[in-house]
Amino acid sequence: MASAQDRAVLQAIFNPNTPFGDVPGLNQEEELTDNDSSFDPVLLQQVKDLELRGVSAAEAGDLQTALSHFNQAVQILPSRASAYNNRAQAKRLQGDTTGAIEDLERAISLSEGTGRSACQALVQRGLLLRLAKKDEEARADFERAAALGSEFARQQAVILNPYAALCNRMLSEVIGKLRNPDLPEMQ
Repeated sequence: MASAQDRAVLQAIFNPNTPFGDVPGLNQEEELTDNDSSFDPVLLQQVKDLELRGVSAAEAGDLQTALSHFNQAVQILPSRASAYNNRAQAKRLQGDTTGAIEDLERAISLSEGTGRSACQALVQRGLLLRLAKKDEEARADFERAAALGSEFARQQAVILNPYAALCNRMLSEVIGKLRNPDLPEMQ
């Protein structure tokens, strides 16, 4: 049985773009929850049901219905971050990047940068910023999401880190030379 240190070393060798010690299967994002204790339980259940229906509609390709469900959820509990995060995804799929960014910023603000909705919103906003070639802002969002436990965000932050990219390139060159050493020149 390999120790955690052994798994971390193997991870670094076989996946040099991930941070040292980042062992697959330890994604803390899955364990994150939002603090919904301040909401009326009946309204909260209505909103969760609407969000589930919205996600199902979006997965089926019916973005209009999805947006309708997310809009209703926002109207019922306008201070809950999750519906804004989900609505942002539907808006992004429709090509409304500006609307998606607005909803993501609202979700991050309402969540106060903690919990599952904040983590997901930071990742989504990071991806949109990366598409807009705003790599420094994207890296900041990925680092915040990584601190909340997102393994994907951690990988993106490493990829966008210029020092990590340089180290990874140098490590790849060294490994390449070890695999295919140069033959001595014949005179």
